[in-house]
Amino acid sequence: MQRFAAKRSVQNISVSLWRRCISSTSQAAAASAKDSDEFQARLPPFAYTPPPYTGPSADVILEKRKEFLSPSMFCLYRKPLNIVDGKMQYLFDESGRRYLDAFAGIAVVNCGHCHPDVVEPVINQIKRLQHPTVLYLNHAIAEFSEALASKLPGDLKVVFFTNSGTEANELALMMAKLYTGCQDIVSVRNGYHGNAAATMGATGQSMWKFNVVQNSVHHTLNPDPYRGVFGSDGEKYAKELQDLIQYGTTGHIAGFICEAIQGVGGIVELAPGYLSAAYDTVKKAGGLFIADEVQSGFARTGNFWGFEAHNVVPDIVTMAKGIGNGFPLGAVVTTPEIAAVLTRRSYFNTFGGNSVSTTAGLAVLKVIEKEKLQENAAMVGSYLKEKLTQLKEKHEIIGDVRGRGLMLGVELVSDRKLKTPATAETLHIMDQMKELGVLIGKGGYFGNVFRITPPLCFSKDDADFLVEAMDYSMSKM
Repeated sequence: MQRFAAKRSVQNISVSLWRRCISSTSQAAAASAKDSDEFQARLPPFAYTPPPYTGPSADVILEKRKEFLSPSMFCLYRKPLNIVDGKMQYLFDESGRRYLDAFAGIAVVNCGHCHPDVVEPVINQIKRLQHPTVLYLNHAIAEFSEALASKLPGDLKVVFFTNSGTEANELALMMAKLYTGCQDIVSVRNGYHGNAAATMGATGQSMWKFNVVQNSVHHTLNPDPYRGVFGSDGEKYAKELQDLIQYGTTGHIAGFICEAIQGVGGIVELAPGYLSAAYDTVKKAGGLFIADEVQSGFARTGNFWGFEAHNVVPDIVTMAKGIGNGFPLGAVVTTPEIAAVLTRRSYFNTFGGNSVSTTAGLAVLKVIEKEKLQENAAMVGSYLKEKLTQLKEKHEIIGDVRGRGLMLGVELVSDRKLKTPATAETLHIMDQMKELGVLIGKGGYFGNVFRITPPLCFSKDDADFLVEAMDYSMSKM
């Protein structure tokens, strides 16, 4: 009887603890929902209400995605969002809830979601002619190539259109090899340039590299002021590049490809003085300098191109993402002399430069200029970076705040001295911010960097709301 009574007592305690746990969880959920509602009410006012959504639910879509789409695809957040509508810097889920978008489809939607001055000309073009092929004359590709070339310095005025950043970088690397007669390419560790053969080779992160042949690529030290071995000494990193070329190649290279700010790598700015010194080293080795502007281009950094902050003029510039505000479009721009190498054989891209995408591209350039989005990116970006830097003084988990314009990164660490990546905490805070109505991305080799790349119409009020949500989420850790 005593043994039975003891067992019954343990069961009662277990049930009591279980009930208390359930009650605590329910209370936490209720408190979280209340916080979420309160934050939602503080979102900057916005005069748009999406029409009711009548499509399949998030659960149904997720099941179809699991069954019919690539298993390599993943979703942000523990509970994936079903985004069904967008307008400027805001997104809406299936319930009509509004979110502040600080990711812009991975630095793509520079003009804002469904910007009417982009949407309308595209619709008009689709109604008239969708795909004539570049083998015929059409005004859309001619007008956009002229307008795009006018945004670049020097003799950079010959445009090749592609459908993505990977395609653009693949073409640029091939052109460099053809022009120089060399095969060796140098890129920077931690950089990302695409997921095809040559671009995967140039990419400097193991998680993006499959076990396939990747020839004649050399990776120089990453001039990372926060984690790099030489800190902010750009000259020392440039000397290492010189040594790499001298001892790791024939002394002559085809090209050097580099991002002005590493995007996938965690919004890493290059150490001061590095790029100009690297440029000189590359030219002495007979190589071409390829500026990968896939993420940093089209006014995102407060300059129209990221390389402009480093006082260099590339031989080849690649671009995508922000070029089309969501339309599949990429481009390579180079000099007439370098462009001529593709006349040795026949180079052709079926969809590159199609009339719909180039119509979107021209509209993007007009919106950036008309609405002064470059100036806004510089102004609001500086304001937001200052606010995030102030937040760093409050929260020990923030190890570094970096970037330019509206291409900003916040690196989270569990130990500032050791710079231990706070990977799990990053995911948790992202989830918390989503519940409060703010969407951001993440990156970096360890997955511990917030990537803040919103549409360039982002306002100071939006910046304040983002910082408030981040502050609140970190306070709840």
